[in-house]
Amino acid sequence: MLDPRGLYELATDLPDLGRPVLLHALTGFIDAGAAGRLAREHLLQTLDARVIATFDIDQLYDYRSRRPLMHFAADHWESYDEPKLELHAVDDDSGTPFLLLTGPEPDLQWERFVAAVTAIIRDLNVRLTVGIHAIPMSVPHTRPSGITAHGTNPGLIQGYEPWIANVQVPGSITNLLEFRLGQNGHDAIGFAAHVPHYLAESEYPQAAELLVTSVSRATGLLLPVSDLSDAAERVREEVDRQLTNNQQASAVVHALEEQYDAFMRGRGSNLLTDSAPLPTADELGAELERFLAEHQRRDNGE
Repeated sequence: MLDPRGLYELATDLPDLGRPVLLHALTGFIDAGAAGRLAREHLLQTLDARVIATFDIDQLYDYRSRRPLMHFAADHWESYDEPKLELHAVDDDSGTPFLLLTGPEPDLQWERFVAAVTAIIRDLNVRLTVGIHAIPMSVPHTRPSGITAHGTNPGLIQGYEPWIANVQVPGSITNLLEFRLGQNGHDAIGFAAHVPHYLAESEYPQAAELLVTSVSRATGLLLPVSDLSDAAERVREEVDRQLTNNQQASAVVHALEEQYDAFMRGRGSNLLTDSAPLPTADELGAELERFLAEHQRRDNGE
């Protein structure tokens, strides 16, 4: 492996970080409801932050598979949506510093990137690494959002009950990072918020709020959520309004409510992998996808 430290450049005038938390919210892996993105953008917009490290994106990014957008204006190229992998130093509401890693999930050199992040964790004396994203689940928007927690040490996620048993999923850099950190004796946890699968392609700030709240609870950081709470309420009202005019979609949501309530009473099934009779695949595949398409057209002003 090439020297991992050749992948990034760390600022020389670092602030006093103490023993910070490192939060990573990369794009490219599953992020239902754009919850991880909403949480990341919310933190950068509402808290004081500065970039303290940049990664050599040309070594990590596959431009042809994920072509960045360029804006053409009449007779010239006006802008380029340059991909960036950056580490930010952020202060929470009490002034406590933490680190936030943002940008696209690397397409290449996964092990070298993990080694680079691990070197940063060691050099900056990081006490805990936390990853966030969201996954689609057969849950209704009318019930509290759930969350799947995992970590390198069971003591790090006390109080969280598992929602799924054994399952194989495609790998991601965020999960590989947690796995490798555990192998090397570092504390790391991850949170995956549950998003109703019929809203997975729309922005779902309720899940973003849950992610930020979960990070606060696990780390002791004071992170703001009021803007996310307000956005979540607006989305809930809009979805409820549209369901009022769609009896078939309402019936499917009601079936999901019954399934969710039964699960919460017994915690004996698996909302991600079990083949429950409610709702049927045809109902979910046709009615709710049509509902989502109508919702998207309304957002686009069509």
